[in-house]
Amino acid sequence: MPEGKGTGGSRTRDRDPGLQPERTRLAWRRTTLACAVAASLAGRQTLHSGIDPVSLVVLALVVLVWLAFLALAHHRIRAMHAPRPPALSPRAAAAAVTCTVALATLGAAMLR
Repeated sequence: MPEGKGTGGSRTRDRDPGLQPERTRLAWRRTTLACAVAASLAGRQTLHSGIDPVSLVVLALVVLVWLAFLALAHHRIRAMHAPRPPALSPRAAAAAVTCTVALATLGAAMLR
């Protein structure tokens, strides 16, 4: 069997990630930018529709969710600089999904 084509540890040991870590870093940055745009639009919507207590609470939650996603993305981007980046943990993946769903839900609440 050729080197690197076997089962077990030899396949992962000889893996050449190529540009995959760079593409992953860029994807995290694009997603963070999209979340920043969503948070900015939520702020604009709050100012445009009039400032009331409910809108301010929703806007504060949007900002908190965005900051949580920003911290998660920053941690992942830094991890991608390693020669062999670790896999995204299930906990981090669940946190990213939760932030995304929360941001979408809060955005819908802003349009009430």
